Amino acid sequence: MQHQLNGILVLDKPANMTSAKVVAHVKKLLGAGKIGHAGTLDPFATGVLVCCLNDATKLCRFLLHDRKKYVAVVHLGIETDTQDFTGNIISTSDKTAFTNNKLFLTFKQFEGNIKQRPPVYSALKHKGVPLYKLARRGKPVQKEARSVFVSYIKILEISLPLIRFEVSCSAGTYIRMLCADIGAALGCGGCLKELRRIESSGFTISQALTFPAIEALHLSNKLSDRLINMSDALQYMPRYVADNLLTDKLKHGRIITRQDIIVQQTGINEDFIKVVDVYDNLIAILNLEKNSDRYHYCCVFTK
Repeated sequence: MQHQLNGILVLDKPANMTSAKVVAHVKKLLGAGKIGHAGTLDPFATGVLVCCLNDATKLCRFLLHDRKKYVAVVHLGIETDTQDFTGNIISTSDKTAFTNNKLFLTFKQFEGNIKQRPPVYSALKHKGVPLYKLARRGKPVQKEARSVFVSYIKILEISLPLIRFEVSCSAGTYIRMLCADIGAALGCGGCLKELRRIESSGFTISQALTFPAIEALHLSNKLSDRLINMSDALQYMPRYVADNLLTDKLKHGRIITRQDIIVQQTGINEDFIKVVDVYDNLIAILNLEKNSDRYHYCCVFTK
């Protein structure tokens, strides 16, 4: 019997497939007991999809809120009801003959903290119902604009009415809304034509495997060599190496206090901390309870 695989698999999602179907395909291929993903991609989009296998599914929530990077193409002069090329066209304009300088200045306006309206065709929920389902029923709900952060946005190629650009942004940023807002700022409208995620939660496209590569590695029993271990997956999280006494306490669910985890770095107790053994195997994720010296158990890996 093959040993259960635990860890992070970075997948290069193909186009025309939902993220849920990708996960189902990988689960069937690997015979995984559990599998989840950190950050949905639209069906037409490609690129980095972070899949968590078996025990690593406990980490999904810690990987959802990190920075993302995309390469996208905006089609100027076309507006759709979904803000991407899959929707119904609601307006067009042939006034897209902008100078490069005008385009660079307009794109620059969308760097930093910006307000963005979530699309009415999105997986966000209203009274428990996904917005896209309400929109398809002819009852669209527009959520209030919310703050997102764009670290940078740079134009890679101009071939009007198409513009290819790269963007680094906070989780929760909708690139199709960014395309629509850029089109609105230019006065001609715009929609998303192509989208490829090149980074998510610190994982890059250079680490991503295609379906054929995953299948070949699995059949040759070499897939474990390409899995990212659970401790390495949480690069941003402070690390504490446990001795035998602390390891035993954690595995038996005993009370853990500041006295058990003596940390030198300032501020490390203010957020999550990953506890590993001497072999860098993840034992637990903890965070300090408010107004207390006790740590709260977020998740434990007892094997």
